[in-house]
Amino acid sequence: MIVKEIRSKTILSTSKVHDHVINPYVGCQHACSYCYARFMKRFTGHKEPWGRFVDVKINAADLLRVEIGKKKRASVWVSGVCDPYQPLEAKYKITRACLEILAHHDWPVIIQTRSPLVLRDMDILKRAKNFEVGLTIPTADDAIRKLFEPNAPPIMDRLRTLDELHRSGIKTYAMIAPVLPGAEGLTQALVGKVDHVIVDRMNYNHADWVYTKYGLEDKRSDDFFHGVSREIATVCEQSGIECRLIF
Repeated sequence: MIVKEIRSKTILSTSKVHDHVINPYVGCQHACSYCYARFMKRFTGHKEPWGRFVDVKINAADLLRVEIGKKKRASVWVSGVCDPYQPLEAKYKITRACLEILAHHDWPVIIQTRSPLVLRDMDILKRAKNFEVGLTIPTADDAIRKLFEPNAPPIMDRLRTLDELHRSGIKTYAMIAPVLPGAEGLTQALVGKVDHVIVDRMNYNHADWVYTKYGLEDKRSDDFFHGVSREIATVCEQSGIECRLIF
C-alpha cells in the first residue's frame, strides 16, 4: 500500500447525488472488485492498481473551516469515491475532523461506509442534529463478500454497527449496492436496524472476472437483479421500512 500525504486545493465539492460531497482520501484500501471509483485514476495520475494507493488530504479540515463559511447550508455526502472510514482513518482522523466542523455548523450529513470504525465517532453522531449513517451491505453471504470485497469488513460486523447506531437514536440506512448474490437474504437481517434501504444493481464491468471465475454468471442478469430487488422491496414494505430502488 502506497500512502501519501497531500494538500488538497478544495474539499467541499458539488455532487450529483447530494448537494456537496467530501472525500477525505483519494483511493480506498477496501479495493472492492466492482468499485466505480476506479475512474479517479484518470484524473489523479496514479499508475498503481486500484486499492494499492491512498492519498491522505491532511489539510481537509482547514479547507472545510474556510469553505463552509462561503457556502449556503446544504446536505453533504461523506463520501462518494472513497470510504471515509477505511483503515487509515483510525490514524489520521480526517473524517472525524470534518464531521466535527459540519456538526458545529449544523449541516445535514449523509455518511456512507462499510466500516464499524464509524462507531468511534458516536459522540459526534449523537450530538449532531442532522446526521444519518449508512452501511453499504451488498450481500448477506460473507463467503460472497470475500469474493468481491475481501479487504472490507465482514457482513456481521456491518449489521452489528447498524444495530448499535440505530439503538443509539441515530438515523440509519443500508445501501444494498451493488446487488450481489446472496442479497436476497439480507432484508430480514436489517429489520429493526435501519430507517430506510437503498437498492442499486451491478452496473459496473470491473467485477466481471469474479462472476466468471466462480461460476456466478447467472447472478448478473436482469432477471436476477429485478427479482432480488422486488423481493427486498416486498420484505421492506411488510416490515415498515422505506425502500428506494435507484436503477
